[in-house]
Amino acid sequence: MEHSPAYRDARRHVERKIGFAIHLAVYLLVNTGLALVNVLATPDRIWAVWPLFGWGIGLLFHGIAVFLHAPGAAWKERMIENELKKQKKQ
Repeated sequence: MEHSPAYRDARRHVERKIGFAIHLAVYLLVNTGLALVNVLATPDRIWAVWPLFGWGIGLLFHGIAVFLHAPGAAWKERMIENELKKQKKQ
């Protein structure tokens, strides 16, 4: 069964949102575990903030790509459609 381009785009965006949600869940679980290990094993030395910070930067960029990229993609599509209309008029 052939789906429309709009359906394929919507499906792709939903899959990206699900991917981000999984990434966020893994981030929270792993970093909670690291924080517990840190507090229980070496409470005098706090090291769990470093993976939290580093991975957090990656998670931030993942979120930006998922949630802020889509409006840009729609804007790009509108520009392409406008160019096609201009070419048809010539």
